[in-house]
Amino acid sequence: MAKQLTMPKLGLTMKSGRIVKWYKSENDPVNKGDKLYSVETDKLTNDIESTESGVLLKIIADVGDTVPCLEPVCIIGEVNEDISQLLTIEENEKIEVKDEKTETKTLEVKDTKKDAGGRIKISPAAKKLAIENDVDFSKVMGAGPNGRIILDDIEKFIENRNKIKITPAAQKMAEKYSIDPSEINKDDRIRKEDILKFRMEKNLIDSANPIEERASMTGMRKIIAERMSDSWNISPAVTFDIRVDITKLKEIREQLKKTVNITYTDLIVRIVSKVLLDFPLLNSTVDGEEIILRNYVNMGVAVALEEGLLVPVVKYSNIKGLEQISAEIKELSYKAKNNQLTTDEITGGTFTISNIGMFGVESFSPIINQPEVGILGINAIVETPVVENGNIVIRPLMNLSLTADHRVVDGAVAAQFLSKLKEYIENPALLLL
Repeated sequence: MAKQLTMPKLGLTMKSGRIVKWYKSENDPVNKGDKLYSVETDKLTNDIESTESGVLLKIIADVGDTVPCLEPVCIIGEVNEDISQLLTIEENEKIEVKDEKTETKTLEVKDTKKDAGGRIKISPAAKKLAIENDVDFSKVMGAGPNGRIILDDIEKFIENRNKIKITPAAQKMAEKYSIDPSEINKDDRIRKEDILKFRMEKNLIDSANPIEERASMTGMRKIIAERMSDSWNISPAVTFDIRVDITKLKEIREQLKKTVNITYTDLIVRIVSKVLLDFPLLNSTVDGEEIILRNYVNMGVAVALEEGLLVPVVKYSNIKGLEQISAEIKELSYKAKNNQLTTDEITGGTFTISNIGMFGVESFSPIINQPEVGILGINAIVETPVVENGNIVIRPLMNLSLTADHRVVDGAVAAQFLSKLKEYIENPALLLL
């Protein structure tokens, strides 16, 4: 018996999927477990396996179609099986939109140049001259009887069309630089400065060789654009910056690197995961008129790809050790760059960290990853002169940029969080307490 296969729900937040590839064609045999099609959702591309065996009788959703979860994608059954009932059911669910036809009434305007048959009234001699000089005589005003166009009308039209008002000095300069004055769009007399300006603009355009291209947004870029726009509209966001001295953090990293390759991101994820528990509002989610508070942290770590940005999630980072956090971040980053992440690995985050310090950026305003209410930007480490005990010393300083949702997080709370974070980063031994 033929069955409809529907768009699977691959994650709690998934609402629809976009078909990007079919591995089977209509009338191909299909076995349960065969790769059937590829679907793009939540910035990921997943291969969907068939849950039935038989023949692919009908592809309902073509490549490029976006299908809501649990809506039909295709029909699988036996050879030559009647699927009209399934098609009828599927088609009846579609909303038919009929185009409204608007009647347009045309007002007839009587043209004195036209005769009763609608033809322009023009003398044979005038018509011959107009054709020879490529003149659209419908644009010529006739001075003859009843608006008839005569030879003199065409001659005057040609004379005025070809006549360019230009000063002698401008004409001489135009000849010197091989410039056609007719290319200069000016109503009054062309002067020397007009020729100079035209020459400069022409040289600039020729040198620049401007080229514009249009490129379609990829599926991932479309999703990122939608998410960023949504976040900008949903959250009244405000960014707070604080400068921290990472001298001791740097020393710890150098010591740990002898046995484990620990990054600054690993260390900061560990510290932020601990501090967030003391500031539950920054680790919360807004749901209607309620705030969801948590006693755990799922830390999103932004990974930059050529196609865009992915944010895989380290689950329960608040109870994991530094080495485990480091290993998971490396694994998730590898999967992100090789298109191997699962939907579960990019959902469920409660807070996000974005590190662009390696590019030399010293401050930025990261956009909140909805439905979270906070994101921390890590900036470049800058060797900076500071005053200590009356002496000038050089210290490695780093700016941290916190963007918070002002619906939930007041400025005082954000400032207290950053102050606490600064304390732990500048005194990482506190993590042992």
